[in-house]
Amino acid sequence: QVRLVESGGGSVQAGGSLRLSCIAPASYSNDAMGWFRRAPGKDREGVAAIFSAGQTMYADPVKGRFTVSQDKNKNILYLQMNNLTSEDTATYTCAAGGWPLWAGSRARVDVWGQGTLVTVSS
Repeated sequence: QVRLVESGGGSVQAGGSLRLSCIAPASYSNDAMGWFRRAPGKDREGVAAIFSAGQTMYADPVKGRFTVSQDKNKNILYLQMNNLTSEDTATYTCAAGGWPLWAGSRARVDVWGQGTLVTVSS
């Protein structure tokens, strides 16, 4: 079974930055990889995703602050998060699936990671 492993979560003050990483097995490939998050008391939402050809998509609340990228040689997905606010506090989960990775509330995900917690204090 394919396993996605996230790292890089933690606590940061508002205005700070964090970079999340997600490692996929070397032999694994899919149309798209990306990040979802679930804040306390809220539904899961798509955050950012990247297509195998390089196209990216972002949720409106993170546009201009978050950047998704991929090291295809190492099969690592990144999420650079800048200018974090308390609204970004959530468990962030790596995912792989089809493109687009989500549409509205529907996710086209084949594989989920375990999740990593990001806490932003104001």
